[in-house]
Parts: sequence; structure tokens; C-alpha cells
Amino acid sequence: MIVRNWMKPTPVTVTGDTLLGEANRILSETNLQGLPVVEDGRLRGLLTRTSCLRAAHHVARAQSPDEYAFFSSRLRVRDLMVRNPATVEADDTMEACLQKGQELNVGQFPVMSGGAVVGLISANEVFALAAHFLGAFERRCGVTLAPMALVPGTIGRVTDIVEASGAELVAIYPIGNGKQPAVLKKLIVRFHGSSVAAVTDALERAGYSVIESVQDAHAVAKAA
Repeated sequence: MIVRNWMKPTPVTVTGDTLLGEANRILSETNLQGLPVVEDGRLRGLLTRTSCLRAAHHVARAQSPDEYAFFSSRLRVRDLMVRNPATVEADDTMEACLQKGQELNVGQFPVMSGGAVVGLISANEVFALAAHFLGAFERRCGVTLAPMALVPGTIGRVTDIVEASGAELVAIYPIGNGKQPAVLKKLIVRFHGSSVAAVTDALERAGYSVIESVQDAHAVAKAA
């Protein structure tokens, strides 16, 4: 999975001289998480939605005409933008992008290609990616198996058990601890089928521990 295939392309940009009130309007109307600050074709900063909303909230709480006038007619993007923001390349993998976001505690990145801003990737795009993985629009059923050591043949065996129980397997995701290669991993199993109970029973008879189940992608997960 490559960043350019998941990013929001050709993002709205602003300059450092843009009034903060105007930038706030753009963020509200476009539902973007950030605005790259570009001048003379070069990335100069990033105005985040959080910073902009925080400033607007401060003005609203103060209820001061002077502060409101300053916010709407004098405060500019360069006064609040993150200078020299962290970026990712359009040809980076999504895995590398997510890892960088975790390490830097950053929720959005301008996406670069050839030194120019070509996109923006943020929590919105990550949620879209997660939705595709989990089949949020397909009403999949699913179970989660307790952490186990994955040895050659484990995923194939689980696949055979699920399909032998009458379900149509859609995907299996091994999930570790997210920070380093895990010895033990949970298995997230997604499938189409009328009976989650039948799949659960078949897996447990084979020695696997089912720790949660979901009747369809829109249902509430149940502890097994």
C-alpha cells in the first residue's frame, strides 16, 4: 500500500500571510485536518485544525471585542503554523507512514513528490484504510483468536476450519503489539456466513481460543 493511493491529492494550501479566520473557514468547509503552507512552490509550514480551533475557542471564551478583531483581521497563519513540519513521500508505504506518525505523535503529514506538496494524509485517510481492511461496508462477520505463536501452516489451518464450517473466508489479519515483532499474535478472522456460532465452535474444537465475535461488521462485538 503506497501513500499516493490513499492520500487526499492536490490539497488546499495557504500562504503564511493568510488570515487565520480565513484558514479556519477553509478547514471548516473542507473538513481537512491541516493546511500546508506553501510559498513560492516550497512547503513552509503546516497549519493544523487543532491549533486553529484552539485559537478560535480561546477568543470565544474571552468574549473580548478586541481579541475577536485581532483574530479575524490581524492574526495570520504564520503566527500559528508548525514550521518545517514532518512530511512523507508519495511513494512511501502506508506502513512507514503510520509508524512515523506514531513515533512523532503526528496526526497529519504533507505528502511530497519532487520537492512539491502533492497531497495530505491524516487520520481521515487512516480511518478509510481501516474501514477497507475490516470490511466496514460489507457487513462481514468475524472472530478474534487469542494470541498464539504463528508457525507455518497456522493460517492455512484456520482457513480450512472456517470454510469447512460453511463460511466464506474474506480475510485474516495477524495483529502484534504494534511496536516490535511479537512472538504471539492475535488472529482477526473476517468472513461471510450465517452462523458465527458455528465458526466459533469449529475453531474451539480445533483448540483455538475465541476471545470475541461479531455477527456482522455493524454489530457490537461480544466477548466469547
